[in-house]
Amino acid sequence: MIKNLARTFGALSLALVPLLSSPAAQAAAPAASVAEVTTLADAVGLVPVTEEDRTGYTRTKFKHWNSGDDAGDGCNTRAEVLLAEAVVAPTVEAGCKLTGGTWISYYDGQEVTSAGSLDIDHMVPLAEAWDSGASTWTAARREAYANDQGADVSLVAVTARTNRSKSDQDPADWMPPAPQAQCRYVGEWVATKLRWGLTADDRELEALKVYSEGPCEDTIVRYTPAA
Repeated sequence: MIKNLARTFGALSLALVPLLSSPAAQAAAPAASVAEVTTLADAVGLVPVTEEDRTGYTRTKFKHWNSGDDAGDGCNTRAEVLLAEAVVAPTVEAGCKLTGGTWISYYDGQEVTSAGSLDIDHMVPLAEAWDSGASTWTAARREAYANDQGADVSLVAVTARTNRSKSDQDPADWMPPAPQAQCRYVGEWVATKLRWGLTADDRELEALKVYSEGPCEDTIVRYTPAA
């Protein structure tokens, strides 16, 4: 649970940095990103609307999983997300093999006790990201997107069944089967689109508006633009 809470608030925390040796060095240091906080309806209004185009998409254009946030821990991004989201921590064996542990798949409310039964879902699927602007990115930026642990909503551990049911669909065509998860899901979808400057098509936008002006009108969206 401590790991889960740390992940939830990690995107809003400022990194601690060593004291810089001179005023000039301090002036040269980049400013920390500040989280944007708004209502779901206002957040939906910030997403640009364009037609989508999947021409040229292949999953291999988004390199994943890479060595993760801690290149020295022997774990890739998938394993690091599993460790961060565990409500009961697994044992980490040689080669970052995870044994034991407990997770809650929020899409369907299922408790899972085997890491192998979980997929790491890209909140906005790779194909959808490509359609929505990532086709113009560099390979390095697509890799950063595919392994994004800088926001706790970008990657989420869920049952393989729900992840594969979702596939590359947007909220116009798929929502989590657990009704209590749907407002959270819409908020996190929009937060991810805004974090990475992605667009929406007309059907997607209309679906988002239905939720933001109806059952999810009290949902708050927090996001930090990606570097």
